[in-house]
Amino acid sequence: MRKQRIDGQETRQHLLEAASRVFAERGFWKATIAEICRKAHANTAAVNYHFGGKEALYVESWRYGFHKSLKAYPPDGGVASDASAEERLRGRILAIMRRIIDPESHDFDMVYKEMANPTGLLAVAMQESIEPIFRDFASIVRELLGDQATEQQVRLCFMSVRAQCFGPLLRERRRKMTSQAPPLPVPEPIPEDVETLADHVTRFSLAGIQEVRRQIEIQGIQDNASLRERASSAHRGQL
Repeated sequence: MRKQRIDGQETRQHLLEAASRVFAERGFWKATIAEICRKAHANTAAVNYHFGGKEALYVESWRYGFHKSLKAYPPDGGVASDASAEERLRGRILAIMRRIIDPESHDFDMVYKEMANPTGLLAVAMQESIEPIFRDFASIVRELLGDQATEQQVRLCFMSVRAQCFGPLLRERRRKMTSQAPPLPVPEPIPEDVETLADHVTRFSLAGIQEVRRQIEIQGIQDNASLRERASSAHRGQL
């Protein structure tokens, strides 16, 4: 009985591994259960037994790939929670970049295929998995901006940092995925060393965040001065 349970777990694992690769390469619509099972060395009936069908396998294989990637590259980048906000920001940036450049991060390729030919099947799984990570990342940006920052200011700054992490590396990853893709009109060389790119994005982001914080603080001083002036005028009017 125990051997059957272990064999079943291994079959499930093999199906998830094979499915994440096939769905990443072909997308949901073109991937077939037959190909996935062939790569997993499993009977086609195993998909229904373990997952109930292709749709559930699609979702679970994305979750599998996502968490496998996070295990290899933890979201905090290995930076201690009591480190400075600047160090923690760099850790988050580096972790994202390392995940993107790893050819085994099939969850990124699955999302790309999903965006190109949507099924809507991954929406809930992605929200549940990604939102907590982005929330922790945004909290570092909020810390760097200071207590006077609004939620909109935090969101805009976080969006800017995130775009620098994903933009160039995802574009390069997609270019490599599509062997017949036309070359870019203007070459955009990306540093071979991801640490170099992470350092640049961190410095650039910190400079921008510091400037936004300076403007927020100046606005706060001006607002306080304006309030004092109005209060003083009201007091003089009562005399």
